[in-house]
Amino acid sequence: MEFEEPVTEIIKRAYNVKSFRFRRPDGFVYKAGQYITVALNANGKKMSKAFSLSSSPTEKDHIEFTKKLTGHEFSNMLDYMETGDVADIKGPFGKMTFEGEYEKIALLSGGIGITPMISICKCCTDMKLSTDIMLICSDKTEQDMIFVEELEEMKVKNPGLKVFNTLTRASEEWTGCRERICENLLLREVPDYAERVFYVCGPPPMVDSMMEMLHNIQISDSKINKESLIGY
Repeated sequence: MEFEEPVTEIIKRAYNVKSFRFRRPDGFVYKAGQYITVALNANGKKMSKAFSLSSSPTEKDHIEFTKKLTGHEFSNMLDYMETGDVADIKGPFGKMTFEGEYEKIALLSGGIGITPMISICKCCTDMKLSTDIMLICSDKTEQDMIFVEELEEMKVKNPGLKVFNTLTRASEEWTGCRERICENLLLREVPDYAERVFYVCGPPPMVDSMMEMLHNIQISDSKINKESLIGY
């Protein structure tokens, strides 16, 4: 589906992260974990990028994508956007989806790779699915963490959702985990890993590392869903 919509709301998630919301058109159907392409016009130049949806299919009035603002040209175009500005949207795309078909899943996210995971967690929570979800989020610092309050609210509503955060460049005040997502961390925090289907999203080096780790603990490709955020 292809449509043109104005931005209805812009939400600042962190010092360098914003969410952009649009009215959800009639007939736009998608699955949790899918992505769209967004095209913008600036100075007669049209540019397009792909973004995972951070909204859930259960949210009927809007769709949302979330972007880390990196200072590159397209990021700057988004950063300058105001409500009412128009974007061309195509989608949905992608096979890293979840519709309640597995009893246990593990979501491994790096940085802005949390966006499709949020969609999956929202969908499971809103639909009151009994899915056992383990979400592991890796960020650099406390300032890079996003959707923290939203996840806390979801955990209250969804007893099957567990969230584990680790920071690789945390301040001295951080009392949580400081490891990268590695085999030791996974075996410690997800002892029933062999029973789960994995979802992995983040920058390509992180995704490659996660794939190698999962293969090392004998998780087959048939039990891994992945999305690499190129140029994110």
